[in-house]
Amino acid sequence: MSNELNWLEGIKVLDLTRYLAGPSCTRLLTELGADVIKIETPPYGDPNRSTRPRINKRAGTHLQQNRGKRSFCVDMNHPSGAELIRDLSKSVDVVVENFSPGVLERRNLDYESLRKLNPSVIMASVSGFGQTGPLSEQPCFDLIAQGYAGLMHMTGEPDRPPMFVGFGLADTNAGSHAFAAIGHALFHRERTGRGTHLDISMVDALFHMQDLPVHAESMTDGEYGAIRQGRNFQMLSPAGSFQGPQGWIVILCAEAQISNLYSAMGKPELNEDIRFKGNPSRLENREDLTAIIENWMSSFPTDAEVLEILHQHRVPSGPVLTPNETLTHPHFVERGTIRTVHDPFLGEVQIPGFPFKSSDPIPEDSYVAAALGEHNREILLGELGKTEEEIIELENDGVIASKPH
Repeated sequence: MSNELNWLEGIKVLDLTRYLAGPSCTRLLTELGADVIKIETPPYGDPNRSTRPRINKRAGTHLQQNRGKRSFCVDMNHPSGAELIRDLSKSVDVVVENFSPGVLERRNLDYESLRKLNPSVIMASVSGFGQTGPLSEQPCFDLIAQGYAGLMHMTGEPDRPPMFVGFGLADTNAGSHAFAAIGHALFHRERTGRGTHLDISMVDALFHMQDLPVHAESMTDGEYGAIRQGRNFQMLSPAGSFQGPQGWIVILCAEAQISNLYSAMGKPELNEDIRFKGNPSRLENREDLTAIIENWMSSFPTDAEVLEILHQHRVPSGPVLTPNETLTHPHFVERGTIRTVHDPFLGEVQIPGFPFKSSDPIPEDSYVAAALGEHNREILLGELGKTEEEIIELENDGVIASKPH
């Protein structure tokens, strides 16, 4: 039998995160087999433990982001609590935190302090604006990051107020960037033996996703005029969301697919219609082409029948699914994009699956979200060498705490 380690098996992570941006990073590390010790602050732990919906005092958001992590509930604001975390940092490979810049430094838990104890430690700091720059100390939440990164300006109808994306895109995107950066930092450490400090900004990570608007504005001295596009993709026609017989259907045709669409609709004569010959003409006459497409769609009783014809003709298209519709979609189920997990308090819950596949198996998913402080004694006795008397003293002093849920 091979002694080869599986993915992140043997990598220990100290998780000083809460809410979403940080936990979404350490969640991915956990699923690759890392041993993640989540530090939670007494008396309530990660604020996500109190979000709704909840069943039996168990929050779905907390379960989704923190399954498989060990919970060590210790007050880092107490000198003895901060000392316990420093002691724990000596034996870890990675520290992940998403406090505002300066919070950990005031407690001697910042990178410079920890690397004196553990020169090979890797720390990933996830924040709204980063560790440096004029905005670094400003508070930031997901919607604020969406505003700064230009995402809200590009979302919604052109003549209506800018809109935010309806889930934690800035938080989870920053978490994914931190996850990727940690993997490369571990590889860098293999080569050099050195740890490093990773500075991950929610705004930077979101802004990095910009494709056309930034360079187009730069190249045209602002003439391009990037603006939210509503239901239509600005650069192509037909491209956007179209009213189907039941809901909305997305179609995007480049020049290579446009004749396929006309064939699907049984209207090959549109290939010769001067209004629709070439993308510039189709953009100029977008409303006419949209009306033709939606009128054709309305002749079917269901969206599924429309999509079946489009797919038969290799027209790039798909439904606008609600989150509820993804729960039973065959493609999502077969690939594990949606998965059902069991929790001892919630029962069966559906959550997103691990986001990449591999020819080497990903560690088996048997994770459970820990109760608050569930692993206090295990960590204090086994990893920090504390005695029973010392543990009782820490409990009496309010340095550590635990709860059954």
